[in-house]
Amino acid sequence: MTKLLLNEAAYRTVLLEEVPQARRFVWIATADIKDLHVEKTKGRFVPFLEVLADLVDCGVEIRLIHAKEPGPRFRKDFDRYPVLIHSDRFERVLCPRMHAKMIIIDGKRAYLGSANLTGAGIGSKAANRRNFEAGVFTSDPEMLGELIEFFDSFWIGDSCPHCAHRDRCPEPIC
Repeated sequence: MTKLLLNEAAYRTVLLEEVPQARRFVWIATADIKDLHVEKTKGRFVPFLEVLADLVDCGVEIRLIHAKEPGPRFRKDFDRYPVLIHSDRFERVLCPRMHAKMIIIDGKRAYLGSANLTGAGIGSKAANRRNFEAGVFTSDPEMLGELIEFFDSFWIGDSCPHCAHRDRCPEPIC
């Protein structure tokens, strides 16, 4: 199954339905990350970090790659979830070259598209305030295999030794 997700459909499908159902792992790559909120229960919006913290508490492993440091509101929210700071199940990498936007859930489902992990990108902003975004959601084994290989290769630092931006990288993987 592969389906096109336009605009707020990515928010509904990926962040509200699929990510909270993760059982093993969620791998996220994004260029930009901001103080993103999602509807957790009817009419109650929480930082997406709370959803991730809940998953970590349930034993789900989270890997997050982002291209730039998040702003002060995100960092303040992050500090409200100590499990994200202290758990070995939450890992984060900062790479200025990362511009892919993807979320892989349990190795069985994935989103790949234009939306950053921001309110205007894939978050809960109102339709007249959000970016115009397009992406695909898939459970296609071949596509998933390639996305997992791409993410994992990056995660273990395959690109680092020959990266032309290594001198400016704030956190080289290796």
